[in-house]
Amino acid sequence: MTPVDAVVIGGGIAGVSAAYYLANTHRVVLVEGEVQLAYHSTGRSAALYFENYGAAAIRPLTKASRRFFHDPPAGLADSPLVSPRGALWVARPDQEETLVRIETEGRETGCRLIPISPAEAVEMVPVLVGSRLSRALHEPDPLDIDVAAVHQAFLRGFRLAGGDVVTGAAVTSLEHRTGRWILEAGTHRIEASTVVNAAGAWGDRVASMAGVAPVGLNPMRRTAFMVAGDAMWADWPMVIDADHDFYLKADGTQLLCSPADETPTDPGDARPDPLDVALAIDRINESTTLGIRSVRSEWAGLRTFTADRAMVIGPEPGDPGFVWLVGQGGTGIQTAPAAAELVASLVRGEALPSHLADYGVDPERLAVDRLR
Repeated sequence: MTPVDAVVIGGGIAGVSAAYYLANTHRVVLVEGEVQLAYHSTGRSAALYFENYGAAAIRPLTKASRRFFHDPPAGLADSPLVSPRGALWVARPDQEETLVRIETEGRETGCRLIPISPAEAVEMVPVLVGSRLSRALHEPDPLDIDVAAVHQAFLRGFRLAGGDVVTGAAVTSLEHRTGRWILEAGTHRIEASTVVNAAGAWGDRVASMAGVAPVGLNPMRRTAFMVAGDAMWADWPMVIDADHDFYLKADGTQLLCSPADETPTDPGDARPDPLDVALAIDRINESTTLGIRSVRSEWAGLRTFTADRAMVIGPEPGDPGFVWLVGQGGTGIQTAPAAAELVASLVRGEALPSHLADYGVDPERLAVDRLR
């Protein structure tokens, strides 16, 4: 049996970031059920650093994470983690109220939003059909995130701090005995005083295994696909339909597209539904002159939500040795640095880091109590 201070369950962005911040003061083991880290949600993300996105309780975590992406600690990254992108919200006449809400929420978050005319939107992204638009909003500040580089940065930092990684070892048993957790995963048996549940869509299953009440996680499938593009489109902002009926983003000589679907599904290896791909193509072809006829590649990932669409971060009431870090709901990449710092401070019993407080991070709005 391997005794450690903390075991983190889940090798996606949430798990590796939490393990990294904890390893400064704890001996930590990261346990992942798949042979490959970041196989499910993180590895299939079309990540954008987008402050005008997510539940109100989550947005301060996004803002507080910006510093890490722009200036990661020395030795963690060999190249920039983010690059300019921008976003363009587009609305038909029947979507104007939705666009007003998006603008209001964005301004409350402190985002820069520039109302533009349909003609200006078409000038920015020439494939848009201007006659279908009534309004548009340009957000200059969203950034593309190099997801693989961010994940690798946290993993590198974790290993440099002496952390251990176990892969291909699904957790099969998690018991609390005399103040310590006994975890069995594959051929490994690990003893720890703290368990961080960063298991994504499997978070409730891990909790049940530990004798902890689930929080009601809802895994949702999100479909994406690539179509032919043009390198000349590289400077286009990400185009997002106001009702999230579709989005598209230039990616080298291709376009990344999605119906922005949220289809309830069981935890597992998500696969795209051809009907979702076809629906997205129809929506995009109606709104643009792209005339998409074929798809180069397609995939699906999981986005896991709580009932109020905000994360669950912090210790289980009555059992502070079981710590939640789940329910990212599509914001897991852009919030990872701040969310992990928050977890680490809670595990250590420290005060909220001052820079998180400065951005308005409120642990009470993320605590599990609200869902009990």
